[in-house]
Amino acid sequence: MRVRIGKLGRLGDGIAPGGVIVPLALPGEEVEGDVVEGRIDAPRIVFPSPHRVRPACPRFRACGGCALQHASEEHVARWKRDLVIAALAARGVEADVRAPITSPANSRRRASLSARRLKRGALVGFHGRASGQIVAPEGCTLLHPDLLAALPALHGLTSAGGSRKGEMKFTLTRTLGGVDVMARGGKEMGLSLRQELAAIAAEHGLARLHWGEEPVATLAPPVVQMGPARVPLPPGAFLQATEEGEKALVSAVTESVSGASRVADLFAGCGTFALPLTAKCEVAAYEAEEAMLSAMQAGWRGAEGLKRLETHTRDLFRRPLLPDELARLDAVVIDPPRAGAQAQMHEIAKAHVPVVAAVSCNPESFARDARILLDAGYSMGPVTVVDQFRWAPHVELFARFSLT
Repeated sequence: MRVRIGKLGRLGDGIAPGGVIVPLALPGEEVEGDVVEGRIDAPRIVFPSPHRVRPACPRFRACGGCALQHASEEHVARWKRDLVIAALAARGVEADVRAPITSPANSRRRASLSARRLKRGALVGFHGRASGQIVAPEGCTLLHPDLLAALPALHGLTSAGGSRKGEMKFTLTRTLGGVDVMARGGKEMGLSLRQELAAIAAEHGLARLHWGEEPVATLAPPVVQMGPARVPLPPGAFLQATEEGEKALVSAVTESVSGASRVADLFAGCGTFALPLTAKCEVAAYEAEEAMLSAMQAGWRGAEGLKRLETHTRDLFRRPLLPDELARLDAVVIDPPRAGAQAQMHEIAKAHVPVVAAVSCNPESFARDARILLDAGYSMGPVTVVDQFRWAPHVELFARFSLT
């Protein structure tokens, strides 16, 4: 069957008439192949798109870590901007959506990898495209070189503590002290295994190793810079994927609340926005995970010349801040998970907080929440699109809302 690709789907696959999914195809291309259950999994490109390029990574076709290395950077940037425009339009929202700020290659400082113990050695990498097979990230153009340099350590950890029956998961984070590793799915800890794992961590210069919830070794402080503060990162804690993406978002948020004297940071994490803001104003930070707030406080106490920081452990999905708690604020910064913050946005709208600096990793939930504020009389400024996942179907964005 020959089909013409009409558009890219939400996951970056080509979509042909009738909803036929064609992986690794681009809009405007004509492809041939057998349609099986609504897919053409091994298409032959008859007429390629002018936006088709040679993938930079030698493992791209097999690896599932990236979805769009076969498309030009201009095409990917336009597609991601269009995703935001379409999500807003679906809620009747018109906005000035700016071109994406894209992080460079080999800049991902946080990643999750899978691993399996083999008869001899181990296999570590990303899952293959639409499969459970693990593909080693040889020649990877996504991960920061420091994470790639930690791969031999992961092989050693998997060989020592992995089970032949199941798959392990590693969360790697690049910190100022080195690579922080959280391992899950390994063998149950015992004294002998603990000693072997600690020796592997030391041999390969890891900053810290956790085996599930158990600390194994801390060889260097796993701290990250957040504004003027150095924050001791909790094991496996959330961190913006690239330093460049974080800088773009922090800059946008800081500028949007300029002049405010008291700000609340909702879903604050370890202080990505709260700590830079304390250089200019008082901040009340709310987060459900107490460990992340403790890390934020430690970073704040270790820095000099900062304004007051309050931290509050609170599940904002179950207990959003109410209008009487929001009344004294000049601005709110909010960066919720992918589900958005519908309940909290309703309370912010009721409280008429003068400025809302909204960050999101999901254009659909962002558009829904933006509609709440717009219906309450807010106006929305330009939308900043930040692409920390340059070859993945993932996009982040920021916009400032103010009362007219």
